[in-house]
Order: sequence, then structure tokens, then C-alpha cells
Amino acid sequence: MAKRIIMTGATGLIGTRVLHALHKRGDNVTILTRNPERAKSTLPEDVAVLGWLTDAADDWQHAVDGADAIIHLAGESIAEERWTEDYKKRIHASRVGTARALIDAIAQAQNKPSTFVSASAVGYYGDSGDTELTEDSPAGSDFLADLCVAWEGEAQLATEHGVRVVTPRLGLVLAHNGGVLEKLKTPFKMFAGGPVGNGEQWFPWIHIDDVVGIILHAMENNQVSGALNAVAPGLVRNREFAFALGEALRRPARFSVPAFVIKLAMGELGETLLGGQRAIPARTIESQYQFRYADIKDALADLIDSTS
Repeated sequence: MAKRIIMTGATGLIGTRVLHALHKRGDNVTILTRNPERAKSTLPEDVAVLGWLTDAADDWQHAVDGADAIIHLAGESIAEERWTEDYKKRIHASRVGTARALIDAIAQAQNKPSTFVSASAVGYYGDSGDTELTEDSPAGSDFLADLCVAWEGEAQLATEHGVRVVTPRLGLVLAHNGGVLEKLKTPFKMFAGGPVGNGEQWFPWIHIDDVVGIILHAMENNQVSGALNAVAPGLVRNREFAFALGEALRRPARFSVPAFVIKLAMGELGETLLGGQRAIPARTIESQYQFRYADIKDALADLIDSTS
């Protein structure tokens, strides 16, 4: 039976794939976006598009009333600019502020959605070295960790209105034609690829198909609530990932990018990239989700064959 679903972030890397999956199975999807005209030019004609959180926004709150689920994926990219104080405020507002707006709309709805799936990230744990991290591990203390704590905390307020909340903590998403993989492929294609820093930091990756799968699984499975680590079970270190990517591209992986170069070029963001999380999808597996890509070589073989 088709469901009524409210969705944010539908034009992003993950959102476009989630929307396609929902559309393919016949769900009735309404998109909330700050730029309706741009969204309409890229989305299927039968997808409803409403403006939100701008002075010219439609009365989007009424769309929440009677919806079956909300999928909240909106958020400004964390890696497009250096982390100035202004940029960090924009990152925070694009996640926590938008979640708060959705909670307010849920509170006002007479017929409240049953499920709220709100994205988070494994940055929740901070740079945790070799410590194995499950969904029950404590939060870190850096900017991304604080952001994720606030982000998830805002989403969890929906439980006060009887709504089931799931917060998938996304790892580094590997996808076709975009995202982190596209950026990492460039130096390899120039025969200058290799590990970042000493290469010993953990690289919590996940294939885009499994991101979509976990989000739909979270929406459909009424027994699932709280955090889910959306990372592949076949976790690797940065060095192992670099070698696997080089092999998939038929390029060497002998050049490492020194830590001081990353820090100099990216500032506080660079410090984050030199860290990592040894996150494992313990609760995700317990919930009976079946990963399509658990091995990094299988994932890259699929993605590189499709894009190169």
C-alpha cells in the first residue's frame, strides 16, 4: 500500500537515490525545499514540491498532518569550505534548525506521522582511535560530535508526540558521480593517489545502495528505533581503502598526503579528516538489515565499473 511521505534533502546525493526508490515503489512523496523551482526542474513531475523555511514558503506544515513518515536528509555539506565560525553556524542551522521546524510541525498536526527518520553521522563519536564503537558508545567532544548530539537530540523530541524516531549515523558514503569517492578518485587518476596522513585511521565507509536500504528499512521496521550505525561491516583503515581504490582504478597508491598539508589546507576540517571512527553496525545487523556491500573491493568494483 502506497504511503504518504514527507522528505527533505531530496536533491542531494543521498536524497535523490532515496526519492527514486520511494517513487519506484509507488509512494506519494512530498518534497520540502528552499528552492522549489530548481527542485521541480530535476524531480519527477508527479512528486509534490513545497517551499519551506523562507519568507515565500508555502504553508508546508499542513503537509505533515496525515503523513505516514518523514525522512529528514537536509543539511549543508561539511566539506565544501573551511570551517569558519560563520560556516559552522550555517552547518548547525541546516541540520538542527530544520529538525526543530519539523518537530514543531509534528506537534501541530492532528494526525501525526508514525515515523521520523532523521540522518546523523558517525562523527557523533569523534576521533576515537582504535576503540570499537557501537550505537551505545558515548559521543565525542569535537565540533562534529557536538553537532550530531544536538541534531539527534532535536529529532528525538518527536517521541514526545508518539512518533517512532530512527537516526541513521552515516559513514563516508561511496556513490556514483559525486561525494567523497569522486574527490578521492581524482589524485589516483593523476597517478598521485595514496593514503591520507599515516593511513592508520579507520575509514567508516558505506555504499550508497546500503544507505538507501537502511533508510527504507528504518522507515518500514516498526521494531527499530534510536541510532543505527550506517556503515559497512567490512571496516577498513584509510591505507587499506587507498590500496583498494588504486586497484579498482588500476593506479598505484604509493603517494601519501602528509598530515601537515591537510591541516594547512583545511584547518579544523583537516583535523577531522585525519581522524576516524572504528564504528560497527551492531544494532543495524541486529535489526535484520542485510547489507548488499559488506566488502570494500566489491563496493568499489560496482562503483568504479559504473563511473569510469
